[in-house]
Amino acid sequence: MSIIRFAEETRLSGAVAHDGVLYLAGQVADDASLDAEGQTADILAQIDALLAAAGTDKAHLLSATIILADIADAAAMNRAWDRWLDRGNKPARMTIQAALVDPSWRVEITGIAAIPAPSGSRDG
Repeated sequence: MSIIRFAEETRLSGAVAHDGVLYLAGQVADDASLDAEGQTADILAQIDALLAAAGTDKAHLLSATIILADIADAAAMNRAWDRWLDRGNKPARMTIQAALVDPSWRVEITGIAAIPAPSGSRDG
């Protein structure tokens, strides 16, 4: 089975696909000056782009882990999450508070998604 890496950087890949599964690295906002809601929306747009690059979408998101620098930002993060969420295909999710590498980051999100088999192919 091949391994495909997306959005490679110096120390990591933004996502890695293997055997029909996409593993998302922790995504943080490109604009750290935004509040928690804005950072979450920014991150979710990045996740949409990574999912699309791998041939999948948020309907195939299996799990998500959301890390908040301050758990008091949970309501703001949830506002952005709720606007983005595919209500018919909610992933398993956990939210925790932890120190993030850059103190200006308020939110980091990682996850795992299924990559659907191409149309016309047969699964095992």
